[in-house]
Amino acid sequence: MDMFLYCTLVLLGIYVKWTVQETIPPKYFHYDPTSSRPLMCDQCPPGTYVKEHCTALSKTECAPCPDESYADDWNSNDECQYCNTVCKELQYEKVECSSRENRVCECIEGRYLELEFCLKHTACPPGFGVIQQGTPERDTICERCPEGYFSNETSPKAVCQKHTNCSALDLKMVRKGDVTRDNVCQGEKSGKVDQQCEIDVTLCEEAFFRFAVPTKLKSNWLDILRDGLPGVKVSEDAIEKIKEKHSSQEQTYQLLKLWKQQNKDSKNIYRGIDLCENTVLKHLGHLNITSEQLHILMGNLPGKKVGREEIEHALRMCKSTDQILKLLSLWRTKNRDQDTIKGLTYGLKHLKTYHFPKTTTQGLRKVIKFLHSLTMYKLYQKLYNEMLGNQMHLVKVRRG
Repeated sequence: MDMFLYCTLVLLGIYVKWTVQETIPPKYFHYDPTSSRPLMCDQCPPGTYVKEHCTALSKTECAPCPDESYADDWNSNDECQYCNTVCKELQYEKVECSSRENRVCECIEGRYLELEFCLKHTACPPGFGVIQQGTPERDTICERCPEGYFSNETSPKAVCQKHTNCSALDLKMVRKGDVTRDNVCQGEKSGKVDQQCEIDVTLCEEAFFRFAVPTKLKSNWLDILRDGLPGVKVSEDAIEKIKEKHSSQEQTYQLLKLWKQQNKDSKNIYRGIDLCENTVLKHLGHLNITSEQLHILMGNLPGKKVGREEIEHALRMCKSTDQILKLLSLWRTKNRDQDTIKGLTYGLKHLKTYHFPKTTTQGLRKVIKFLHSLTMYKLYQKLYNEMLGNQMHLVKVRRG
């Protein structure tokens, strides 16, 4: 016989057998009440029970299970089983009681069932990482971080992270990590590194500049702002170029950025911003954020992304306290119409799944809160008063 035909017949036989098993109900013994002879009666399908047993003249009569009862298989029962499972405290109803199955309860998120109680999943302490996450049926399994790995938080989900490879980033290790903390890297020649880590506009300056943008821009707003700013004035040609290249919302930012560059040696003008910057560095400079976490943070910011090579270059050129500021400055350059503070807020919302240390996320939140605070408004008011004083001086000069 042809092999293909043989295989086809075998498969057909299996299918026919399976179909017959599915459609022909299983049987059960029952004695005819009239003749007392044994009969083979059809069982009732799931979701039903035997209302009337078969006789020599009639088939089995089945009826649906009433409310709060079920039959989960073919059966010859005179009644359905009662849905006897009751969800306890800290449980929810995963599967409702139906005619075909009993109620199924499960512990809520973050807990597991142990001796009829829903207990909290164990949180692995610093130095230990999760090797098997807890489920509603079992607890978390923790294991001490192996050599070259660390965990600096107490968490039921965080795994051990690999120590940052300083040499791969062309950096020197200034503090070796252990099971509870990462390696700390720094540039080989800090003086040279600091000079090459040029930050275009800091977070404080950007927030400060954006405070200076009025809600409704007048047509001659840039000229008014230019004349009112203290220090070296921005040229009229530069103003025209800004108007040509940038949107109305962006023009003020670009003017103030250029004004900053022309007055970078004037300490009096930037004294307020320097105080702001010290506050920001107090929160950002001690985060001990790893290079891997910086990659994750930049990847979660909206808009155009900072490339991996650019990130690695910033890590090599900047000391640890300035790395995040430099990367945000790079992101700002690529996304000129975006607000860095809003972008950072957006990125922070998406870091929950990456198990960032609480100290890191809390530090970033404090920076965002500070940059939206009354302090920045006061800085703007100080600049506005200086601008107003300059305007009054110009009026007096013109009248004279």
